[in-house]
Amino acid sequence: MRTDWQISRLVNGGYVDMADALREDLEKIIPDPDRIITGEISEEYTKYAHGSLKGSADAVVFPISREEVSGIMKYAWDRKIPVTPRGANTNLTGSTVPLEGGIVLDLSHMNRILEIDEDTLTATVEPGVLLGDFQETVESKGLFYPPDPGEKKASLGGNISTNAGGMRAVKYGVTRDFVRGLEVVFADGSIAELGGKTVKDASGLSLKNLLIGSEGTLAVITKAILRLLPKPECSVSAIAAFDDIQAGIRNVIRILHANTQPTALEFAERSVAAIGENYTGTKFPFPDAGAYILMTFDGDPESVKRNLEKTKDVVFANGAEGFQPLSAEKAAEVWTVRGAFCTAVEAVSEQVPVDIVVPIDRTDKFVKFADQLAEETGLLMATYGHAGDGNIHINIARGNLDDETWKETLSKVLWAVYNETADLSGLPSGEHGIGLTKQKFYRKHADPNAVSVMRSVKDALDKKHILNDHKSYLA
Repeated sequence: MRTDWQISRLVNGGYVDMADALREDLEKIIPDPDRIITGEISEEYTKYAHGSLKGSADAVVFPISREEVSGIMKYAWDRKIPVTPRGANTNLTGSTVPLEGGIVLDLSHMNRILEIDEDTLTATVEPGVLLGDFQETVESKGLFYPPDPGEKKASLGGNISTNAGGMRAVKYGVTRDFVRGLEVVFADGSIAELGGKTVKDASGLSLKNLLIGSEGTLAVITKAILRLLPKPECSVSAIAAFDDIQAGIRNVIRILHANTQPTALEFAERSVAAIGENYTGTKFPFPDAGAYILMTFDGDPESVKRNLEKTKDVVFANGAEGFQPLSAEKAAEVWTVRGAFCTAVEAVSEQVPVDIVVPIDRTDKFVKFADQLAEETGLLMATYGHAGDGNIHINIARGNLDDETWKETLSKVLWAVYNETADLSGLPSGEHGIGLTKQKFYRKHADPNAVSVMRSVKDALDKKHILNDHKSYLA
């Protein structure tokens, strides 16, 4: 839909091309022309990386300060120009696809670690800082940032916008649990600071927590204050082997009840592990097992040793075929295989990545359902995930299906997956967000009153609906 800002401007009796006029306006806000793209916009900035979803944009801008972000938002607000925030573009649900043209606000140049405050155990960062770079920097100072999504090239702003989880959530929690404060720019260009370095905050409504996980629909993050921990003295991984995945997952609850405090508890069937092995060229121990639970324990050396021994006793008492602590070198290899599952499937076939979350005592029921669904449809469905918190990932591979058959089969599979999730009292996303790809599934089972409240919040903060509209709860 074209709006008044997209009509060519009349200047000195003649019309100026809209792209030229837009660039002229944007250069008044961002003085560096190399940080503005207009005219022909590359698909790099408009396409979803894991499917055919594609939008369009009239401009891409690369701000380097909150003042520039504010200026862009004020300009867009006055002219009702759609704005789509974007980070490292690792999003898995299409949240960064610009549906209505307008401006793509690429925050990748705001990539500075502004401060590491060892006294308050906080770090202040810009949104474009990459997760892996940040973790490496804080760990070099003896500190620790626990949120650990598999994609280390994701930006911290993107992690906050989707409330990313990862493998260490079972012990440490998710991104929300490590955000102390945010600096944000609202849709009208106004700037607000929410939270801060304090540990506690009972001062008014928690707007900070409202914005975490909002997928860029309510405000643009320009700075974050993140909570840090002292780096654990040691970290040891282990792998347990089982005859089948149900036996493995049932052991997860027993491990948690034994209070062994695992940092990570991941599950994978042998067929999925083999895909990762073939891709990486490294192997899991126990190659004849039907399924695995991969785990990590961290802390002081004595507590780690004690928890490993206790876990070994638990799993052998409950049907494990093998249990092996891993050397640092072998652990790195095994976690590399685990981290490559999604990429490994994509290397052999077009795929649709899915994440759902169910109560942890129903994880085995969902995995059994997914295995049966894969058998019925003949599709490769790589199912694995975070056993300790019930967050399950499924990579649904197209294989050699033609366009029509793939579209029809995929739709049936996705509806079956999300309906089963709801039947098990689960939710359609544990850490990827809703974006575009999950909207219809989310809306079918979401509480309509809750969605209505969400839309009211959107109306209050962005009554013109210019900021990442039509995403998530805004279908």
